[in-house]
Amino acid sequence: MRNLSLLLLLLMVCCKPGVQPQEQEKWIQLFNGTDLEDWDIKFAKHPLNENYLNTFRVEDGMLVVNYDEWDSIDGEFGHIFYRQPFSYYILRVEYRIIGEQVTGGPGWAFKNSGVMFHAQSAESMLVEQPFPISIEAQFLGGGDEGDRPTANLCTPGTNVVMEGELVTQHCISSSSETFRGEEWVNVELIVLGDSIVHHLVNGDTVLTYMQPQIGGGGLPEGFPLLDGTLLSSGYIALQAESHPYQFRKVELLDLSGDYE
Repeated sequence: MRNLSLLLLLLMVCCKPGVQPQEQEKWIQLFNGTDLEDWDIKFAKHPLNENYLNTFRVEDGMLVVNYDEWDSIDGEFGHIFYRQPFSYYILRVEYRIIGEQVTGGPGWAFKNSGVMFHAQSAESMLVEQPFPISIEAQFLGGGDEGDRPTANLCTPGTNVVMEGELVTQHCISSSSETFRGEEWVNVELIVLGDSIVHHLVNGDTVLTYMQPQIGGGGLPEGFPLLDGTLLSSGYIALQAESHPYQFRKVELLDLSGDYE
């Protein structure tokens, strides 16, 4: 039923009468394959736009998180933010996990990255702040054994509603399969302001929730929004949490014109 409802949504958005196919979907390439000009970088313990140890870079047309210039990590988690906020959209990211985790990376960060959305801006983060207040769709990889789904939900400084109940648990697992190797994975987020969010992996819906909002504690000093404030828009950021990743596609279909 979830995939049917998403299909109906996409038909309503993309198949308007009198619109030619090439006009129906105008995807914005957030990553242009050439440079990081439209992005801001923020590492914990470092000032805005210091690309600490050349971690975020473009290689072979891909946006890469690379730790080859690091000796070890001690909480210097990084995020790269697209400079324009969005509210109603479909976000499509294709990623794969490569290489080895840098020395000092915590166990939970093994094969762990993600995309933060409805996030505060990079410039509003405190110098020591490790993660932006946001909603996160995790990009996880599995080890040799055990299940470890991807496109899970995590909530730094936020909560969501599922099945009519406020969820205060920090992370919720999706129903996706486990990806253990270096294969490319396609994750799509259908984000409709402060109403509903769907996570899809390789075309299958794996998680749905509603009413993203501030909550759960851990807000930085001076944060301007109160618990319970619904998040209807914000910034999009990719993570660097100690494991190398490659992103070959980061694109967005803006749906705001269909909901204003």
